[in-house]
Amino acid sequence: MIRIELDESSVARTRIVISPLWEALCSLRLLARYPDEAPFPYSGWARRAREAYGADPHGLLELVATSAYLPDFFCPVPSEAGPTIEQELAALRETDHALMRHQLGRAPALAPAMAVFRDEPGAALERLAEAIAAYWDGALASYWPRMRSALEEEVLVRARVLAARGAEAFLGDLHDRVLWEAPTLTLVKSPEFAFPSAGRRLALIPLIFSAGALMCSTDDPDTLAVSYQARGAVVLADGSSTQRAAAAAVPADRLALLLGSGRASVLRGLSRPSTTVGLANQLGLAASTVSAHLAGLHEAGVVSRQRVGRRVLYGLEPVGRTLVEDLSGGPRLRAAS
Repeated sequence: MIRIELDESSVARTRIVISPLWEALCSLRLLARYPDEAPFPYSGWARRAREAYGADPHGLLELVATSAYLPDFFCPVPSEAGPTIEQELAALRETDHALMRHQLGRAPALAPAMAVFRDEPGAALERLAEAIAAYWDGALASYWPRMRSALEEEVLVRARVLAARGAEAFLGDLHDRVLWEAPTLTLVKSPEFAFPSAGRRLALIPLIFSAGALMCSTDDPDTLAVSYQARGAVVLADGSSTQRAAAAAVPADRLALLLGSGRASVLRGLSRPSTTVGLANQLGLAASTVSAHLAGLHEAGVVSRQRVGRRVLYGLEPVGRTLVEDLSGGPRLRAAS
């Protein structure tokens, strides 16, 4: 377990940030975790990404993917809410060499590929940044617009929970392996560590590629960072596989008979509030199709809508929640504020 003791100042200054560099590192570790066939919705992406993954003359990507100990300097905490991969790689190149040696000194043993960051920090950082940039271009760049849209949706929904229901509800519903019991945020993973926040800000980083893996960065003097699995990973799948998986996951039921399969899937998708684009990404449907279903459901009084900045956030009205619960035969849904 990793236990982070958060004081009131840290909780009050919690922010949500997007990080393409954290996504890249986590995607590499996902490839290593599933060497044969990655699970849905990562399977098609993984097959296409392995060619880029194989182009690794220095072995640095292999190091990132398989190392039991990955020092915090590999994944700097983003200084902005939505940096580009270029900005994050620039920050990686500028990592303080003394900090690197300090972090590497905590490792029980250093593999030769990791020791080079202690012995030749500047050159090693440059090679690492170049390797990640090449991997990004080959494996992730074409997916990033859809991923970023899904992550922006995640930030919007989480920010709404924070504003409407407070930090307790916000931190208590991140992930089934991120547990909040004030004042402790616990990550269910090995090894055993405990960290005081000491007034530092908490940065939460939603990741499309988390897939059950939790990352944590604790050495930044101003910020503690914790990743968690974002909704919307289905944006990595092609349309046909998305629809097959959805069909397999949801049996024929009375809700689909009453509303039609399309509107039923949209209604189920609103178990948490979402935008049109977010639902389209989640369900593998065209945004225009989702928009038409939402218009009909709103007119029928089963779906609510609320403008948040430039976006419109849809949620279930009580009657819509009752329809999903009673006609789908699924678990009771928790009301969202």
